[in-house]
Amino acid sequence: MEENTGVWMSILEYASFKSISISTIRRYIKANRVKTKKDGGKFYIYVSPENVKDKSISDENKLRVQLENERLKMKVKTLEEEINDLRMLVQIYEKTEKRQEPPEIPIS
Repeated sequence: MEENTGVWMSILEYASFKSISISTIRRYIKANRVKTKKDGGKFYIYVSPENVKDKSISDENKLRVQLENERLKMKVKTLEEEINDLRMLVQIYEKTEKRQEPPEIPIS
């Protein structure tokens, strides 16, 4: 069997594909129970073509929706953190503005 015909999945994709937890997959990786490669600091797990074909199209669509949901949750979290940072900066800026003494009135 040729390796190039299979699929490389991220840990999250593989967890959803196999319906197991991410921590279990990490244990599999440490124990060399799955074939992995590391790319850009991320692990990818090889799934042979016959295992991929065992899942129905509805499972594939479900996986795609779950992955998109996870991606959006992460994006929301990032945006919430950015908003909190900006709020803090506005508060600091407003406090700095209030501390300034009023300008002197020129005496003629």
